[in-house]
Amino acid sequence: MTTTVQPDALAQEFVRFAVDAGVLRFGEFKTKAGRLSPYFFNAGGFDDGAKLGRVAQFYARRLVASGLAFDMLFGPAYKGIALAAAVAIELARLGRNVPFAYNRKEAKDHGEGGTLVGAPVRGRVVIVDDVVSAGTSVRESIALIKAAGATPVGVAIALDRQEKGAEGGVDQSTSAVQYITSVLGLEVCAIATLVDLLHYLSVSGDGSLAPYRQAVAAYRDRYGV
Repeated sequence: MTTTVQPDALAQEFVRFAVDAGVLRFGEFKTKAGRLSPYFFNAGGFDDGAKLGRVAQFYARRLVASGLAFDMLFGPAYKGIALAAAVAIELARLGRNVPFAYNRKEAKDHGEGGTLVGAPVRGRVVIVDDVVSAGTSVRESIALIKAAGATPVGVAIALDRQEKGAEGGVDQSTSAVQYITSVLGLEVCAIATLVDLLHYLSVSGDGSLAPYRQAVAAYRDRYGV
């Protein structure tokens, strides 16, 4: 008997929202690794109250469903700042009020000083970011959180690209997300994955998106993990 794997409803809803909002676009885009990707996810496109509030709902629902135990949120500069704040608001609306903090790129020598802003960083901390490419911002966040005496326990992201990392132009055998889970020991909660995106392109019924499915599938065949 063959078991059919049902698509993740929350992920499909999110991908549809991201496409409609223009945050998830298709074409030809150069990644940090120098690859030509047929799709591009730009969290900077969550640029008004309605879109930011909606994406926060997806993050909060995924975090709650994950069962991950955490005490606060941390938003890496720069895109993670707005995301962490919005997710904290949505969690409070759902009855889970947690503090949040974020970092600034340059330390202040006046006012509150330092690089950390917001609530004191303590307890079990979830890092909120858009996507993980090389994992640089996650590693920097982990260092800041540990230096404050707290414990990083997870990373919440919008999209897991599920593709091999690259080091010095050489493809690695694992993705940045796999590195975070296996080497750094943090749980990763992704609202959606590349597999979810491919499913959406297969069933969306939007004729304008049909040509991109083959390109995205070919990209996954070449660089996927």
